[in-house]
Parts: sequence; structure tokens; C-alpha cells
Amino acid sequence: MLGSLANPAEKGNIMKLAITLALALLWVAPATGAGDTAQGASQPNLVFIFADDWGWGDLSCHGHPWLKTPHLDRLASEGIDFQQFNVLNPVCSPSRTALMTGRYPARFSIHQHFAAPPSNAQRGMPDWLDPKAPTLPRFLKQAGYRTAHFGKWHLTNRETHGAPEPAAYGYDVASVFNGGAEWPSADLHAAGDDAVAFIKANASRPFFINVWLHESHTPHVPTQASLEQWKHLDEQKQVYAAVITDGDNAVGKILAALKETGVEGHTLVLFSSDNGPEWTGKNKNSGAVDAHTGARGYDTYYSIGSTGGLRGRKRSLFEGGVRVPFIVRWPGHAPAGLKNGKTVVSAVDMLPTLCAAAGVKLPDDYHGDGENLLDAFHGKEAARTRPIFWEWRGNDTEPDWWPRLAVRDGAWKLAMTYDAQRVELHQLIEDRAEAKDTSKEHPEVVARLAKLAQDWKATLPAAPDPACCSTSDHAGAAGKPAKPAARKVTPEQRAKAFARWDVNKDGVLMFDEYKSGLKGESNLETRFKNFDKNGDGKLTREEFVGAPAN
Repeated sequence: MLGSLANPAEKGNIMKLAITLALALLWVAPATGAGDTAQGASQPNLVFIFADDWGWGDLSCHGHPWLKTPHLDRLASEGIDFQQFNVLNPVCSPSRTALMTGRYPARFSIHQHFAAPPSNAQRGMPDWLDPKAPTLPRFLKQAGYRTAHFGKWHLTNRETHGAPEPAAYGYDVASVFNGGAEWPSADLHAAGDDAVAFIKANASRPFFINVWLHESHTPHVPTQASLEQWKHLDEQKQVYAAVITDGDNAVGKILAALKETGVEGHTLVLFSSDNGPEWTGKNKNSGAVDAHTGARGYDTYYSIGSTGGLRGRKRSLFEGGVRVPFIVRWPGHAPAGLKNGKTVVSAVDMLPTLCAAAGVKLPDDYHGDGENLLDAFHGKEAARTRPIFWEWRGNDTEPDWWPRLAVRDGAWKLAMTYDAQRVELHQLIEDRAEAKDTSKEHPEVVARLAKLAQDWKATLPAAPDPACCSTSDHAGAAGKPAKPAARKVTPEQRAKAFARWDVNKDGVLMFDEYKSGLKGESNLETRFKNFDKNGDGKLTREEFVGAPAN
């Protein structure tokens, strides 16, 4: 019957419905069994919605002048809007590692985004998050929760073979993109629908869902309906507004499913983002292709996300790169409409806090970097007692990407180079925008915080665990620290990369195309100039592909 339908859109809708029903049947939890817990007991459902490159200012309730986020605004009005929440790295993979494990990502040698194994080796990184690491879904599953992960993964890379699948980290069900080489890839827009199906199939028992949205990462692939909604804006704003609308609508679907299934009052919903907004590209380009998913959409020219006045953006240790939205709705627990501008919360606090909310005792051998801030979720005064640390090994350009280490203790935040020869000290309560460097006025604070950061740095591993690397390039001699291998790229690999990155198919690579293809890697301007032998600001196929292997 499907084949006889004349309307292609109708065919697509029926196919989507069939897939959703099939997933729902697959995910139905058994009626009885060990670990089953009747809904309505002390264990709340947990839904963590984690957006991608969504800036602190990209919400209408945070004062954005033209973006509209009605579902997130409602979530904030029904819960607590925490305005001093930090992720622990300004890019995706390490930020998500901290959320999953409650430990600093540098403890696993995860310093930047996971790329192909040769690039990981060059940067002293493993090829995947250690499956033996403590994880929030594993602790919850052991306590009787049904666990699921939908949307982005990026705790490995699409070019990596043999990476542990989500089940190794404690998930009962997963449908992801940006996973391992052998994994099927989910649609970029499916995370919300998958979460809805899972909620409906598991409403009778406690569940935990990670919903990791694609929005607002490139390539921007907005739905036609959302583009139509914002057609009165100029094209640049229209695309970004449509992307934000798609993400907000996914949140709305999830909230509606919780209400429809009768579990809204027994569910703790959280919304946040993995880092600050992407840097806006200079060249208008509507043909960007995601190297991992193959999705074609709009490139960074349309990335006009807002930090809400914070300094820096993605890849920066200043607040615009690491302070992101954080909203918590928990009916009967979190006071509705509260704005908490005092409590300093970080991603590593999520594991101990959510386990406490679920009544889950952490194992005696768990040594996390976060704190249990459950009191803050109840609207009470809560002050963290531990400092927060960051390390960044990527882009080191001016003006906001030069810090390698940062530490926050109380209201003070110090950004510094490894040797502390260059520092900036900011009092974040008085100077949210980090506009005034007070290091000269408070040398004693600088000295104390610099020592804290350097002492923390000394506790980090010198090399990744070889068991988390897919090739021998990462491993040194037995018992010795591994040395990152020099990256060797063949002409064939360069030819494939050129074809992917030349998104407008004009036969040359501009710097923005080159940078987009190697997003997050360091020294890109120098590397581009090394290829550009005639200095004309663009790379021909011969210049790029015919260069000597390195």
C-alpha cells in the first residue's frame, strides 16, 4: 500500500510512524523482573537535554532580541534558571565526558573533540572514552532505571573502528549519530522523536534519558517549516532562528510526552549546552557537508549565536565558551520561576547530584571531581566548596583563545598560560563579562590560584590509556608514557578530504572551508599557508593533494 501512495510526503510520514512504532515496541520494558521499580516511588525520572553550541544568550528568556524559545522559556518559568553553570571544556567531546563521568575530561586525556585516530594520536588523545570509566547511566541502571541515549554521541569518532558501543557505558537503548565507524547513524532531527517513543514505552518505571540535540551545530539543517516561520528575517538570521526553533520544538515534544503519559510531575528535566556558540564564518556558504553524517546544510556564516554579553565563544576558556544555559524543572521540588545567580554549578556536579536525586548511593571507590548540589535543585542556598579547573589545548589565537588553564574558586577566576607568565584575574560576580583584569591589584590571589591550577595539572595523565586507542600509534614502550605519533596523511586521504571540504565544488579550498573541515584543530592558519605556496589565499587541488606526505 505504501508504494501506491501518490504523495511522497505522505509516504515519508507513514514510514516515520512505522519506525517510531517499531522502536516503541523494541523499547518496552519487561513487566516484572529484578530491578523493576513502580512509578510513583521515590525515584524520579531523569531527562537531560543537552544542546550543541547553544549560547547562553540563545534563549528569549535570557533577553535575546529576536530569537524565540517558547518551550525553553516555559521550562524556565516552571523551574530554576541557573545562571552560573559551567561546562568543563569549550568543545564537544571533553565537555560531554565530564557530564557522563563526573570527572574532568583531562583525567582521560580527552582535551579536544574526537577526530580520526591519526589526529587523536597527534594530540595525545585516546580514540574513545574509557568504557571502564564511572558513568551516570551505569549507576542509574544498577539502581533499577531504564536508560537511553538519543542524538549526538561523539565520545568516539565516525572514522574509528572497534569503539565500545553505548551499552558498554550503561545504556539499555541508544540511537545516535557521530558514533563509531560500524554504527548505524541516526537522523540529525530524530532525537526528540526517539525520546518521545521511549517515554511512552517506559512510563511505568523510572527512566533516565540523555537527549543530545544537534542544534545549533553546523551544518545547520533547519526544517522547512521553521525556515518558513522566520522568512521575514534576513537569510543569516532566518537560518539560525529556524535551527533554534527546531531545537526548541524538540524540547516541546518531550515535555508534551511527559504530560501525556502522566509522569510530568515525577520527572526531573534538565536543559543545557555542551559549550558556547560557534564563531561566525566570513563566507556565505549554503553547501556545508558534515564529515561524519553526510548531512548537507548551512555553514558557519549562519552561526550567529549569542553569549549574552559573555566574553569569548566556543573554544575559549573565558565565560562565553564555558558558561551555558542550565534549566532544571522538578515539580514539587524546584521552585517555579526562580533565577539562581549565586550557586556556581558545573558539569561534573551532575553525576553526584542526579544520583542523590534518584536516591542512588555512589560506590565507595568512586572518586569524582564534582559535588552534590541537590539543595540548589530544591531552591535552597548551596555553595560549592571545591574549585573548578579547565585545560584547553586547541586554538591559541588572540584575543580570547590563548589561556591554556583556568581555575575558579568562589567569585575569582584566573585564566593563564601553563607557566603563568601571562594571566588575567576576574571577579565574576562583579564582572560577568570578564572585561576588567584585576591581576595587578590582587597578586596574592593570582599566586594562590595559579598554584592550584598547576598542582591540578600535575595530577593529570601524561598520555592516554593504550586500551582506549584503536591503533599502535598511540602506544609507547611498555611501562613508558606514550608519545603522540606524527600524523601521516596520504595523497589519497587528502584527495578525499579535498572533495568533502570543497563544499561549493569550485575546485579550490578557501580558508573557511579548510578550517571547517579541521574544526577544533590547532595552528590552522600556519598549516593553510604552508600548503598555499603562491600565497593567493586559496588552495588548488594540486597544492593540497600533491603536497608531500607528513
